[in-house]
Amino acid sequence: MTKFSDKSVAIFQVVLVVFCSLGVWYYSDNINQEDSIGEIQVTDSNGVLHSFEEQPTRVAITNTYAASVMRMLGVDSSVIVGVSGDFQEEKLWPEFTDTPIIQQSAHSEIDFEALLDSRPEIYLVFATNGMVDTNAIREKLEPIGIHVLALDFYKYDYLRYEISVIAELFGKQSEAEQLFSEFDAIEKEVSDRILGLNETLRPQIVMEHHASLTRDPVVLTGTSQWTDIIEKAGGVNIFKDLPGHTTHVDMEAILDANPDILMFDGITFDIGFNNFDEDDSCSTHMEFISERPGFDNVDAVTNDRMIIMAGEFAGPMMIHGLPTLAKIFHPALFEDLDAEKYIEDYFVNYHNIDKIGKFVCKSAGS
Repeated sequence: MTKFSDKSVAIFQVVLVVFCSLGVWYYSDNINQEDSIGEIQVTDSNGVLHSFEEQPTRVAITNTYAASVMRMLGVDSSVIVGVSGDFQEEKLWPEFTDTPIIQQSAHSEIDFEALLDSRPEIYLVFATNGMVDTNAIREKLEPIGIHVLALDFYKYDYLRYEISVIAELFGKQSEAEQLFSEFDAIEKEVSDRILGLNETLRPQIVMEHHASLTRDPVVLTGTSQWTDIIEKAGGVNIFKDLPGHTTHVDMEAILDANPDILMFDGITFDIGFNNFDEDDSCSTHMEFISERPGFDNVDAVTNDRMIIMAGEFAGPMMIHGLPTLAKIFHPALFEDLDAEKYIEDYFVNYHNIDKIGKFVCKSAGS
């Protein structure tokens, strides 16, 4: 009978222990990976993968765009356990009257004590908004078990994808498909009317940001939320090729471009749902623009074609607002189209309330 030395036995025992340990590690690692994958997986607009074992039941949201999408998909509002001060319009958001405020606005600092008290599984925040440091928020909240889900809902080329993320999270895929069918029908109505439109008949647009300065205008570029909508409405964003989301331009650049239409982001104006521009700030602004040095020779001013669009047009309502913008650009092509009805239907069908308020300010020639 062969006899093993003590050294051989020792080596065999070490190999056996290592082999068994590797087996246990492999098994445990696979189990942990399966646990971490979860039943529901979504990737947000920052490219971050999020996994959940089941549909989330506690969500904190910072902006009304996210809440609008959840309504459009029929997500139960009871899952929302924290909001920002942007939900102060009680006629539009009555269900959140008593919901804890976790920050003053979508762009303000987080009240971490209030946020943690609301015990959310998800903190839903803007993905690419320059006023929100999403990465810094993620670094603070992800380590304590709060998913920082980054979605914008204000960029046309991402809107459907981001809606699909919410649909996947809450099992609303069929509702999303119905919504996308509605989007398709609205877009087709507009595209059919401007199909084959000669390039010379597409108005040249300068879209100024609400942060424009007196002597140093800020314009929206090709990566902004407005360029796609302007083009789908049959216009051309003159400054679409400039770098950045927004950028400063010299006054002379606008004068040299000589736009057919001047548009302005109306977020800071008293327009939109249940707002009526009672102080006539729109007219005051347009008068100010027309008095800029040299602007008396700009076509948009001489032809009195200036437009201020409410903030809703840059959010999930953008498709329903597309006919309104297209009709402003091309009144003859859309003369028989009731563009206003698309916005009215949006509020009735998705917010269960009649549309009230002034949503567009137009100068006399628009």
